[in-house]
Amino acid sequence: MNKVKTLDEVIDQVKDGMTLMIGGFLGVGSPLRCLEKLAERNVKDLTVIAIVNSYPGGNFDLAPLFAKKQIRKFITAHAGTCPEAVQAYKSGDVDIEYYPMGTLIEKIRAGGAGLGAVVTPIGVNTYVEKDKEKLILNGKEYLIELPLRADMAFIKGYRADTLGNIQYRGIAMNSNPAMASAADYTVAEVNEIVSLGDIDPERVGTPCVFVNAVVNGYPMTQHHALYRELWTKSGYLRQPNA
Repeated sequence: MNKVKTLDEVIDQVKDGMTLMIGGFLGVGSPLRCLEKLAERNVKDLTVIAIVNSYPGGNFDLAPLFAKKQIRKFITAHAGTCPEAVQAYKSGDVDIEYYPMGTLIEKIRAGGAGLGAVVTPIGVNTYVEKDKEKLILNGKEYLIELPLRADMAFIKGYRADTLGNIQYRGIAMNSNPAMASAADYTVAEVNEIVSLGDIDPERVGTPCVFVNAVVNGYPMTQHHALYRELWTKSGYLRQPNA
């Protein structure tokens, strides 16, 4: 089965009101071309699940979706890095649901594994426990957290074969593998698509069984240039001879 599709084919499946998981961490390991296409299509009333918000400075990654008021609810561990998201929250255009980062990724993992719940002591006797059930195990209190799933997940890998086996590179391993298993339809954006058998089985980070579609992202040279320019402009990367 060849799972390679065009961006238009996968974005056509996104409808108003859907719940989407978006991989990445502060713009690193994010499915940039898919996000650009989502912003072009102007689908709205989305619930977006992401571990943290977009790259600091704005106008990148998730930021255009907040600027265009396409996100109605944002489920995350940290939302303050994106000026567009902060403004949308202040204006009442987006609701934000917070979880501790480890709890959030466990809720996603549980959704992918088919678990009924996870239990954690994190947040006991704090605001986090509001409206949550508790249980006591061996004399210690735990919160019961329900799994998270999405209609679609957009993840970012380095390479994929035509069957949908995904190889990751660097810290793109952050939230992408967990999200790949926790959606009804998973789209993997990659820098390079290769033939079946070209990826060493030991380097497969997400098996093809969790992936419904593979799309071309930026080629690696363009990918590097994009981030180099972004980080240089933001002052996080020094220019040569500077």
